[in-house]
Amino acid sequence: MINLTDSASVANKLQQVPDDVQLGTMMHAPFAVAWFDTQGHLLDCNHAFHVKANFDTTPSLVNSVHSIFPSINTMRWSQLLQELSEEPFIQSSEQILTPSGPSTTEITLRAISQNKNQHYIALFIGNILNDSKYQGIQTLQHEVLEAVAVGKPLNILMETICTRVEALAPEVVCTVLLVDNEGKVHPCSAPSMPDFFSVAIDNEPIGPQAGSCGTAAWRGEAVEVTDIANDPLWVNYKDLALSIGLLACWSNPIFTRDGRVVGTFALYYREKRGASDFHRQMVEACVHLCSLAIEHEESEKQIYHLAFHDPLTGLANRMLLRDRAMLALQQVKQRNNSLTVLFMDLDRFKTINDSLGHSLGDQLLKTVADRLRQQMKPADTIARLGGDEFIILLTETNASQARVIVERLLKNITTPIVMSGVEIAATASVGLSVAPDDDLDFENLLKNADVAMYKAKAAGRNTYQFFQKHMNDLVVDRITMESALRRAISERELEVYYQPQINIISNEIYGLEALVRWQHPERGLISPDTFIPLAEEMGLISEIDQWVIEEGCRQCVEWRKQGIDIKHLSVNLSAADFLNQNLLPTILQTLAKYQLATSCLTLEITEGLMLNSVPDTVALLDKMSEIGLGLAVDDFGTGYSSLSYIKQFPINELKVDQSFVKGIADDEGDRALAHAIIQMGAILNLTVVAEGVETAQQLEIIRNLGCPVVQGYHFCKPLPAEALNEWLQQSKFIQRA
Repeated sequence: MINLTDSASVANKLQQVPDDVQLGTMMHAPFAVAWFDTQGHLLDCNHAFHVKANFDTTPSLVNSVHSIFPSINTMRWSQLLQELSEEPFIQSSEQILTPSGPSTTEITLRAISQNKNQHYIALFIGNILNDSKYQGIQTLQHEVLEAVAVGKPLNILMETICTRVEALAPEVVCTVLLVDNEGKVHPCSAPSMPDFFSVAIDNEPIGPQAGSCGTAAWRGEAVEVTDIANDPLWVNYKDLALSIGLLACWSNPIFTRDGRVVGTFALYYREKRGASDFHRQMVEACVHLCSLAIEHEESEKQIYHLAFHDPLTGLANRMLLRDRAMLALQQVKQRNNSLTVLFMDLDRFKTINDSLGHSLGDQLLKTVADRLRQQMKPADTIARLGGDEFIILLTETNASQARVIVERLLKNITTPIVMSGVEIAATASVGLSVAPDDDLDFENLLKNADVAMYKAKAAGRNTYQFFQKHMNDLVVDRITMESALRRAISERELEVYYQPQINIISNEIYGLEALVRWQHPERGLISPDTFIPLAEEMGLISEIDQWVIEEGCRQCVEWRKQGIDIKHLSVNLSAADFLNQNLLPTILQTLAKYQLATSCLTLEITEGLMLNSVPDTVALLDKMSEIGLGLAVDDFGTGYSSLSYIKQFPINELKVDQSFVKGIADDEGDRALAHAIIQMGAILNLTVVAEGVETAQQLEIIRNLGCPVVQGYHFCKPLPAEALNEWLQQSKFIQRA
């Protein structure tokens, strides 16, 4: 019988593994074990305990600690629990009922919790372990549990199990196979098998007739073949087994806790036979140990992957990227070759994300990541730093070679992607820096590639730029501009300009478009083409748009006090505005504050928002229309123009983009497109506004095409309120209340 030192060793080993693993391990242990609640009620036990406590003859009596151990009454149980609250485990000699009467046995008691309930486990080290073979199984379990606790590799754990099994049962040959996600087997441990056996079965598929192991994995149940030579399950593999003298095989599937078959544990025999009772008990314990070891390995891999990879795309993260870059730069120094760093940023991703929603934005990022993987060679590293920023390390690649690669990447990315019925043609801007020419420090190379990427965006997007020394000035300028824009918003440096819209049929002022301008204290007037995209990237555009509405409404009231009645005020909204749940309440509060009707305000949206609208956005547009707000499609004809989209949305105004108007006198195509838009608006009973009318000739053509409303420099350029007030006072188009 094992002494108290052995009993303490069991308790110590159990403390090194998680509680849920302990319970599973003990259920398959060759020694008797049971656990009780604080009242001493028996909760569960393993097979060895079932035998030792004589369940078969007294099943109704074996239900509490006292019915098993006569020496442990209520007072004694309370005393043991009190001692256990002060020690990790306690040992005791107690009486146990056996078929031949009470006898004394040594027990070890320790606490364990499961589902926040405290249970108390008794380890019974008694006659069940008298046989040295069973002691060997116990020793094997202790050794494997300890190896799992210290994180030894899976192949070493499996080698330990197979070697110990073959030492306990010299008549068997033990193997462990792993099963991958594609249903292929891979030898993990087979210490007594010749190498050619493992090579022959590696990557073989599991199936209904794949030997004992492949069939066991396929069925999810044990397969025992006592005659390999004549069993149909072995028809394709029997020559391999017979050639090394193996005549029988018993294989058990290895399951994870979620029910997946991840491997097989097999015993081969050199004679036609089945497994003995000892073999079965030994395999029961070993299969559980294998499952425990495989799950531990999977957990370790998952933790490693989470630590070094982007959770959304599975690409490398910044930490892994830096490690790979350090290694690649060492090779550049040693081998005198090149490394190219690509900094890729998706164009207008924020707009796409805001319009389509974040779930489809994530889908786009994953699609782009997959396309990048397809284009790169194994030695290259692709990483996602966050948002829509991707970094690629091109090893042993100079500038000339990188140029070919990046052109191929950009072409591949622009292939249209269909998501939720919407076709998106994504583009990207790429900056490149090359080691050793640009630098040999990774952080500097990354910064240089980032600088070049912004140069590519400034060059029109969907292109690439190599880093040049003077580009650092652009970075400083951008950082300065971001800081200045934040200050401009907080210190009211922004100003609203107004451009009149003229009804050329009635010769009246149709309305005003409110346009934001930035008067920088040092740089002067900054173009909206410069700071509006910057505001969108910085997430400030919604704040600016709301301020323009507020200021425009206030100014309309001022004009009315002067006898000038502005029928319509048009304000541009960005896609980001429609993600703000307070957008409509804020607009209504502003109108109420200045006692303006909803019909006074027209909100200009883009075709992209209309095309990519999610259900919430569509519902919001419908609500806006129902309460009387005007809705106009700005720059119509430059994006995804479609009659079906116009019909589906509550639009009451189309704005012909100025690019068509600019060429309307000389370009028949522009004239035809403008005419088509004007006709479509008339058919759908929409007001059509032509933007960018600068000459009398353009105005005459627009008039002849039937467009009722125009705006442009021919009448008036955008002006601040005070200057526009003078224009209104002098203009023949003034409407007075």
